[in-house]
Amino acid sequence: MTNNVWAYRQTSGHLRGTDLTGFKVEATEGVIGKVDKHSDEVGSSYLVVDTGVWIFGKEILLPAGAITKVDVDEKKVYVDRTKDEIKGAPEFHRNKHLDDAEYHDRLGLYYGAGAPFGGRPA
Repeated sequence: MTNNVWAYRQTSGHLRGTDLTGFKVEATEGVIGKVDKHSDEVGSSYLVVDTGVWIFGKEILLPAGAITKVDVDEKKVYVDRTKDEIKGAPEFHRNKHLDDAEYHDRLGLYYGAGAPFGGRPA
């Protein structure tokens, strides 16, 4: 895992500005959904994933640091977490949490961040 959970790993193959909307997202044991929204903001990069039938009617927020590989040709994003780990993350509500620093802190700690959202010391 990267030291900054809110930054894409240099080895992921992600190129800033690439539109990931619609890409399938794969956990370690299979597809969890499709990218509905993403951010390339430095220090605050993430994916919002529509889980479709996996967790019916829910979206999840994944920090960019969880991404191990972006395959533009196959339109897939691979993450280094299991479905259970992702399902157990703090619950996401789009209208409430996209700009909520406290939620980002909790999520960053859940995914193993060294420093909470915004670079503030823990």
